[in-house]
Amino acid sequence: QVRLVESGGGLIQPGGSLRLSCKVAGRNSRGNTMGWFRQAPGKARQFLAAISDVGGRYYEDSVKDRFTISRDSAENTLYLQMYSLKPEDTGVYYCGASTKTVITASPSDYRYWGQGTQVTVSS
Repeated sequence: QVRLVESGGGLIQPGGSLRLSCKVAGRNSRGNTMGWFRQAPGKARQFLAAISDVGGRYYEDSVKDRFTISRDSAENTLYLQMYSLKPEDTGVYYCGASTKTVITASPSDYRYWGQGTQVTVSS
């Protein structure tokens, strides 16, 4: 059984920065693509960023110049560094572990999910 635990969310003012973490427990995530998604109230889960085991990265257009995804395989932890946050970045942020080794933005390719961490961008 794989368990993902996100942390690092909170209330932040527009223009601020946050770093989210996702600790993988139960199985080493090495070899699989991992990703971050966001879900705003009343909306579908939206892809933000993904990283392969060899460090390939892919971002959704609205975040590619502001967010950075990284992973520490030794610590089995995924990160999302977010800069220049906007009110529209508000939502619950989820990390996911894919069943694939290639980069994928489709939620259906992610088998394991964390419980989510709330990010609220507001003045």
